Amino acid sequence: MEKMPYQPHLDSTPLAGPPVEQAVRTDWRGGLPLLTGSLITLRELQINDAPSLFAMLATEEVSRFISPPPASVEGFERFIAWTHRQREAGQYVCFAVVPRGSDVAVGLFQVRALEHGFGTAEWGFAIGSDFWGSGIFVEGSRLVLDFAFDVVGVHRLEARAAVRNGRGNGALRKIGAVQEGVLRRSFLRHGEYLDQTLWSLLDDDWRDAKAVWGLSVVH
Repeated sequence: MEKMPYQPHLDSTPLAGPPVEQAVRTDWRGGLPLLTGSLITLRELQINDAPSLFAMLATEEVSRFISPPPASVEGFERFIAWTHRQREAGQYVCFAVVPRGSDVAVGLFQVRALEHGFGTAEWGFAIGSDFWGSGIFVEGSRLVLDFAFDVVGVHRLEARAAVRNGRGNGALRKIGAVQEGVLRRSFLRHGEYLDQTLWSLLDDDWRDAKAVWGLSVVH
């Protein structure tokens, strides 16, 4: 998700946010569940994740193909508070990526509704470069896709990645996303309009793939 739905210049709401939930909830609007794999746990963002997310995601290496992330720790705090409000409204979910055995957030996965009821949604991810190639993306994406399709009820999940972003496009291809086309000059970054690749996954595609692989990724 290269175009972040969050707009910091429009957000002046005081900082707030619920604590992390420790048990799976069926009503995700009231708090995100813990999604646990062998390498990572995905959980609700906390205000105290702001320093690590700023350190991990504000680097040029990570941010060069996404909308500019918040420019300060305080900016990330406001972003985190905004994600809670959007989740409560049923429009958006954002998980912190926490390596197994740690309590430090090193990235995030996000899903936002593109239509009422979340039938069609867009997802995206950003992970600190120190953790690229570690298997965290593949495991995290499987956890998030299970959640999106089986819990939220998404039918079609889209992703956009700059054509130049070879790593991002390769990651989407690796988890079975289908390339549908190129959106010409659809993403403005550093004063330049970039072409984007449009990827999609359907709920039936994901369930068929899991049946073939014998996957059960949400523990």
